[in-house]
Amino acid sequence: MNSRDRVLKAVNFQKPDRIPIDLGAIRASGISAVVYDKLKKRMGINTPTKIHDTMQILAEVELEVLERLHVDVVPLDAYDVEWIDQEAHTGVKKRLFCGLDVYFQPNINITVEKDESWALRNTTGKVFARMPKDGFYFDFIRPTMSSKRIDPDAFQPNDTVDDVELEIMARRAKSLYENTDKALLGWGACISMLGLSALLADNITQGSLDEWLIMLMKEKETAHDMMGRYVDAVIKKTKLYHQAVGDYCFAWGVASDDAGTQRGELIAPDLFVEMIKPHYKRLCDWVHNNTNWKTYLHSCGSIYHYIPEWIDAGIDILNPVQISAANMEPERLMKNFSGQIVFWGGGCDTQKVLPLGTPQEIREHVRENISFFACRESGYVFTQVHNIQQNVPVENVEAMFAAAYEFG
Repeated sequence: MNSRDRVLKAVNFQKPDRIPIDLGAIRASGISAVVYDKLKKRMGINTPTKIHDTMQILAEVELEVLERLHVDVVPLDAYDVEWIDQEAHTGVKKRLFCGLDVYFQPNINITVEKDESWALRNTTGKVFARMPKDGFYFDFIRPTMSSKRIDPDAFQPNDTVDDVELEIMARRAKSLYENTDKALLGWGACISMLGLSALLADNITQGSLDEWLIMLMKEKETAHDMMGRYVDAVIKKTKLYHQAVGDYCFAWGVASDDAGTQRGELIAPDLFVEMIKPHYKRLCDWVHNNTNWKTYLHSCGSIYHYIPEWIDAGIDILNPVQISAANMEPERLMKNFSGQIVFWGGGCDTQKVLPLGTPQEIREHVRENISFFACRESGYVFTQVHNIQQNVPVENVEAMFAAAYEFG
């Protein structure tokens, strides 16, 4: 059974020959460029390390490394069109604080400030993110709290995709599908209903999280109208992506919505059902009625009480399965949702176990998690809970993937 067949079996609740494995198929299952460089050099691979995600300094995982780690999925990411078109670009070489030379995407604009921090600038030269000296990644510069009133009429989400981007995506999808046996996971337009404040903050509406959450309770009709316009735009863009890549992808990332904290859901479940769920359902219905794609949702945190609502709305796959958060224990999730939604993640806790454990402790931790998630035809894909951070020992990364292959 090849990788593509293995993933398709798993996401359709059929039994594959082994558990599929993911590393870097989305920007929440990736690996720090620093750890990745150490990992591949231990494999005898000495190619330059490229940055897949600038904000998080995540590496582009090369096919040779994927093969060595028995990884079954590759990303088709609309946000990487500059890197995808590699014939035209070589990237921007920069030295990280730790001394490692890496290559950023060709259109990147990073400047070094007087305090030796790095500033990430947009196409107009405005700073929108910073990384402190000796930091591991960038943080956005935008308010999470604001006294400014959101202007709903000013919220006009983009509903188009550049033709050049679509052509590059189509070419990349065809190449990956025909020249590898990997399953392709697509990302482009996606919704973030609870994170809509981030979109508002970048828009002339000048919104923030607190203002948006208040609107969900106090200005419900207006909030529904804004989310409706948001979903309209995402559907239009998703339609264009589907026309470009079609069935080369088995699934598409329809939402990235960090809806939980460490201890519980961000908003009350009944408010979620009233305000958020209908918009998820409309998008999922469109995808299922017009494509062969599975719908893929990323949400960190304790989201246990949202899961049945997402299932009902049409979400097929849930990532990253933060097993260290409240109510997210693997046995609890499988007892209540096995066979109803594909759990993509939860294989190794990245908060405490992966960075702080020994290789033997990680091996046992992975074995135990797999024993819960991979029972029967449950629908499961292995990856760590979130991105592998820069301070994780490379030996621990090796132990995790060796255990996933051994016990899967």
